Amino acid sequence: MWWLLWQQILVYVLAFAGVWIGSGLAIKSVEKLARFLNISSFMVSFVVLGLFTSIGELSVGINALIEHNPEIYVGSLIGASIVLFLLITPLLAIVGNSVRINENFRGFNLVASLLVVALPAILVMDGKISKADGVIAVVAFVWLLRKLKSKKSLLEKIKSLGVKNSIKVGKEIFNTLLGMGIVFIASKFVVEQTLYFSDLLGISSFLISLLVVSIGTNIPELSMVIRSVTMRNYQVALGNYVGSAAFNTLLLGILTLIHGQDIFLTNSYVVGLVFLIAGLAMFYYFARTKNTLSRLEGLMLLVFYVVFVITEISLHREG
Repeated sequence: MWWLLWQQILVYVLAFAGVWIGSGLAIKSVEKLARFLNISSFMVSFVVLGLFTSIGELSVGINALIEHNPEIYVGSLIGASIVLFLLITPLLAIVGNSVRINENFRGFNLVASLLVVALPAILVMDGKISKADGVIAVVAFVWLLRKLKSKKSLLEKIKSLGVKNSIKVGKEIFNTLLGMGIVFIASKFVVEQTLYFSDLLGISSFLISLLVVSIGTNIPELSMVIRSVTMRNYQVALGNYVGSAAFNTLLLGILTLIHGQDIFLTNSYVVGLVFLIAGLAMFYYFARTKNTLSRLEGLMLLVFYVVFVITEISLHREG
C-alpha cells in the first residue's frame, strides 16, 4: 500500500519535471524564432504555444464527447479561462513584479481579445449552447487572429529568409514542437495523478472538474510563470496565456459543432460565468492603465480567484 502511494508520488514529481523541462525548451525556442522572423515573441507564443497548451483542454473535450457528457468540456473550458486570467496571469505579475502589456495586446486588440475569451460565458447565459453558438465562437476566433496578425504574413517572412536562417528557423520550430510534446505527455500524467489524489481524498467530481481539472490542464501555463521569471521573458508567457484562453473559445465552437446538438446546462455554471466576466472586466481596467499589470493589481485578481473558489465550495457543500 505504502509502496504504491510512493510510486504515485514519484510519477507526480517526474511529470512536473517533464513539464518544467519541456516548457523551458519551448520558451527558448519561441524567443529565438521571434528574433529570426522579426516578429514579437508575444504573437509567436499566442499562436504556437496558445495552440499546443490547449491540447489538454482538447483531450478533455474529446473524452467528454465520447462519454456523451458535453457539459464537462463546457465547464472545463470556462474554468480554464478563469484559471488563466484570475490565477496564472496574476501570479506572473506578482512573481515578476508587474507585467508590461505588449503593444499587440493594447487598445482595440485588448478589448477584442477579452471579448473572444468571454464569449463562451456570454453564449451560455441562456442556459444552452447551440450549433449557431458554435459557429459564432469559431468565426470570432478567426476574426481575432486576423486582427492580431502582423502586416507581413509568417509564410512570407519564412520565404524571405536565406538557406542558413531557414535551417535555424526549422530547428527552432522542431524544438518548440518537441518542448510542447514533452509538456503534453507530462501534463497528461499530472492530470491523471491529480485526479488520483483527489479521489483518494474524497473530493466531489464536480469540484474536481471545475477547480482541479481546469488547473491540471493549465499545468504548462503554470510552469511558464516560474520559467518566464527565471528567463526574464514575460511576453512569451503572456502571449501564451491570452492565446490559450482564446483557443478555448475556438475549441468550444469546434466541439459543439462536432456534437451537433444543443447542450443544455445546469445552474452549476452560473457562478463561474459571473466570475469570468467580472474578472475579465477587472483585468481590462487594470491592463489599460499604464499598459501594465502591477503586482498589486495581480494580487487583487488573485484574491478574486480565491473568492471564486470559496464561493463554489460553499455552494456545493450546501447543495
